[in-house]
Amino acid sequence: MEARLFTFAGLISTDHNFITAFYTIVCALIAVGISMFAVRKLQAVPTGLQNFYEWIIGGMLFIGRDSLGDKLARKYFPLAGSIGVLVFYCNVIGMIPGFEAPTASISFTIVLALVVFCYYHFEGIRANGFAKYFGHFAGPIKILSPLLFPIEIISHFSRIISLSFRLFGNIRGDDMFLLVMLYLAPWVVPLLPFGILMFMAILQAFVFMILTYVYIGSAVVLDDEH
Repeated sequence: MEARLFTFAGLISTDHNFITAFYTIVCALIAVGISMFAVRKLQAVPTGLQNFYEWIIGGMLFIGRDSLGDKLARKYFPLAGSIGVLVFYCNVIGMIPGFEAPTASISFTIVLALVVFCYYHFEGIRANGFAKYFGHFAGPIKILSPLLFPIEIISHFSRIISLSFRLFGNIRGDDMFLLVMLYLAPWVVPLLPFGILMFMAILQAFVFMILTYVYIGSAVVLDDEH
């Protein structure tokens, strides 16, 4: 039987899917709550948390412009930005004793990857039409289309594995690292290791967000010469 660390949600149910769902909801509520608190009194000259959030949002949009341009970056920011913020909180919560990172569960990361996968295909079809969008998979050389089309299909499905396993593997690895450090040096853990884990939490949220933008960009902005 797999040994599991103590979590507060485990007092309600020992089912790991329940624990993952419980902390996913907790992280979503935290993300919404802090965001609402940041904009409760909007100011023309932002200060405090509003200023910090505007800085974060500005950075996210700056990244999105590289893949989509300003107009489309703003259009798809609600999805990409929300994913980035949610993934960050889902990563960080695992650093708190008694809590578990939802992103350390492959079930959560696969669902998140499927959301991105389905959404960017939907937007690609809506922006370009069904025939043009999937016809793009065949490439510009018709004689190579029977070879390129299945390769392109496999490439797109591999993105689900890439997105989900990258996030899952890194956060699960961080959890194992923290567990080892707690056993070896419990009084030193709050110093350098937590700084490393915070950096990784930010990095993985950033990677997931930028890949969301890149995949949407590759779907809605087709290069006719490709």
